[in-house]
Amino acid sequence: MQIRLYLDEDAMDNDLVRALRLRGLDVITALDVGLIGSTDLDHLEHAIERGRVLYSFNVSDFLNLHTQFLATGRNHAGIVFGQQQRYSVGEQMRRMVRLVQMRSVEGMRNTVEFLSAWG
Repeated sequence: MQIRLYLDEDAMDNDLVRALRLRGLDVITALDVGLIGSTDLDHLEHAIERGRVLYSFNVSDFLNLHTQFLATGRNHAGIVFGQQQRYSVGEQMRRMVRLVQMRSVEGMRNTVEFLSAWG
């Protein structure tokens, strides 16, 4: 089974979503599921309920949630962090495709990855 992605409202970009989908990745966004304006916890819980890895630029808040989850024994499907305005859409797409091809669903469970490591 391939990693499935959920892009929060910070990371969702129509061109990126289109590029990822054209390459066969299963991607949904906060807009797709009506979560624009929701809390970070709501985004993470939505991703968890659907077994999706969350992609966001919001490192500090989601890293805090990740730490809280680990401390309380809660699980998540994984979190990938990008840096806003650092990579072009094409570069984000290439790095995300590489990550999805190289990591397993189980290997992502309860982990965080930085897109910068997948260049």
